[in-house]
Amino acid sequence: MPYANLKRKTCVRNRKRSMSAAILAAMIAVFLGASVPHSWAEDHDNEIPFAEARIFFELNDTDGDLGIHALIDGEPWKKLEIEDPNERKMLNIKIKGRLRKQGLTELFFESAEPTFDELSPGKFFARFPEGDYEIEGKTLDGEEMESTVELTHVMPAPAGGITLNGDPVNLDNVDCDEEDTIPSVEVNANGSVVISWAPITMSHPDSEGGGAGVQPPIPVAIHNYEVVVEAELEVGGEEFAAVFSIILPPNVTAVSVPAELLGQDTDEFKYEILAREASHNQTAVESCFVLD
Repeated sequence: MPYANLKRKTCVRNRKRSMSAAILAAMIAVFLGASVPHSWAEDHDNEIPFAEARIFFELNDTDGDLGIHALIDGEPWKKLEIEDPNERKMLNIKIKGRLRKQGLTELFFESAEPTFDELSPGKFFARFPEGDYEIEGKTLDGEEMESTVELTHVMPAPAGGITLNGDPVNLDNVDCDEEDTIPSVEVNANGSVVISWAPITMSHPDSEGGGAGVQPPIPVAIHNYEVVVEAELEVGGEEFAAVFSIILPPNVTAVSVPAELLGQDTDEFKYEILAREASHNQTAVESCFVLD
């Protein structure tokens, strides 16, 4: 066979092989392009969301400290992980032994809350960047669970304009460890003490404190307020804390401390006013009063 014909036939065979390879590659690409992502999408769609998934910051504006909290609830699970926006794992829980057979449904945690002189607000917020945090878990039956939570550095301003039965209170002048600085208040005609404060509409103003993550201050939407009043008692030779706690809608900025708490065997009471922003970040102030 002449060399030219042999070369031509060889080229034809090579072209056919190339075409067959190309067709096969195209078929594989179509299969992978259509089927695999579709399968992943189905797996993603089948992931069970947590019934409740929150990651948020808490600021104690009185003591000057910040912490990160989380509340997670849902189907019984045996494994749980949290990844930050950079896909770095920051929590990994694997249940062992008998508890693994039982499973967990709810998890709440609070981080340590070092004061600002130990961990500055700027360094704290840098440690926990803003963005989407992935909460992933596995049920007792091996099904995947997943929810995405957005964490923001927006902290509500602390409660101000505080009054007790209408009398203004300057928190800067109150030291609950110094009796001569604690404001006294008389029980009103309804047998209660009314604690009130000004509505909170802006984020924290202190660029070196709770507002270090967001400057200048921006408008915020308050999700709710929470007020806690506590009386420390001694009952049967043991210390006991009587506590009144109430969560209020954002349009309510006053609460009556009930006579049942004020009637306990003490005249000293501590209280906390907590403002919770729409993202669930919360800022608390603490103070105290004595009954006159």
